Amino acid sequence: MQTKVKKGLIVIDSERCKGCKYCILTCPKGCIEILSEFNSSGYFPAKFSNPESCIGCAMCAVVCPEIAIEVFVED
Repeated sequence: MQTKVKKGLIVIDSERCKGCKYCILTCPKGCIEILSEFNSSGYFPAKFSNPESCIGCAMCAVVCPEIAIEVFVED
């Protein structure tokens, strides 16, 4: 019997993100990195960079102090 792996998608609001890196440290699959460009507040925001590995665990959204991450999971 084959187990289906959940497929996730995260959306990061780069204007709310302050680049604290909590999401990067928490992601078990390494799906998030820091952008090399500033947002309008002068922070380097996080970006979703490895979508094929995301399992939709939502740990990134749980630890985000700015509530800048939304997680969607494919059924």
